[in-house]
Amino acid sequence: MIPVRKVKPLFQQRILPLLYMALGLYLIFLLLRYPDLSLQYASTGLTLWFQKMIPTLLPFMILSGVLISMNLTDRFVRLLHPVLHFLYGTTPNGSYTLLMGFLCGFPMGARIAGELRRKGRLSRKEAENLLVFSNNIGPVYFLSFVVSTLSLDRPILPFLVMYGVPLCYGIVIMRVIPARFSTDQVSLSNAFYRHSLSQEIEESNIPNAPEGLLSAIDSSILSGLAGIGRLGGYMVFFNLLNILFVPFIHLPPFLLHFYQCILEITSGIAGCGSAHPYLVLIMLPFGGFSCIAQTYSMIRGTDLSIRPYLFHKVIQTGLTALCYLLLRPF
Repeated sequence: MIPVRKVKPLFQQRILPLLYMALGLYLIFLLLRYPDLSLQYASTGLTLWFQKMIPTLLPFMILSGVLISMNLTDRFVRLLHPVLHFLYGTTPNGSYTLLMGFLCGFPMGARIAGELRRKGRLSRKEAENLLVFSNNIGPVYFLSFVVSTLSLDRPILPFLVMYGVPLCYGIVIMRVIPARFSTDQVSLSNAFYRHSLSQEIEESNIPNAPEGLLSAIDSSILSGLAGIGRLGGYMVFFNLLNILFVPFIHLPPFLLHFYQCILEITSGIAGCGSAHPYLVLIMLPFGGFSCIAQTYSMIRGTDLSIRPYLFHKVIQTGLTALCYLLLRPF
């Protein structure tokens, strides 16, 4: 009998690679079997990226990069920081992450938390706590794309549920749950993290002093283009994965739409249309596996973990489903 402690390494070293290889071979077979459909899925992802993500996200990425590079984030939130600090106990940089995450939309919350953490301006605890509730679908995206696609006649209540759940959840995470680390421990952790990243910071030419305006714009444009390019790759890849279920055409439409939403939320919304509005609205807080992968891309290279983010997103999705079950807005 194999000891339990050896099961996990055995699975990771032998079984998991075989599963990945089988999935890859199956995907290659489908790409060769349905070339026109593969092109259609990839084109859909590329079109959504070009028409939706670039115009709505790239300007905010560049603007936020300039503010961070010039050390202007605390001044940017000076008026709202007392309120946000009272509600969530955030630092000025934490208030900036929270505000921009909700206003600009996904994945700006993760990108800003990752950037500020790399520079040592957010503690790990504050960055991880902010990440789990401030990285959401943006209000512009919700009102312009979701509402029109789902044909919502009364979008006020769904809008309040969409953003009220994470805002209230954030108060629980930031204020109600006792802090596990004291201020001294957080400071020591922050200092240790900055020390461990000192070589990486030197190699990437990230200065501690504020950059000049032109230098900040130039570096922010390059960083924004790199970030938006990665997001485009994820959208194309996860849209392409819709081909996995093509052989199972006799599945109920609801299951196919659920698969599309949980895989890539934008194409899932377009595929559902107004057929399953509750399904789309419940899945919006989760964002789909594509959003999770994009979030990981934004925090990669930091000491932030994707696991708490995924865990809390599942909880917020369940709370959203409970709200719609009780309220029945339409």
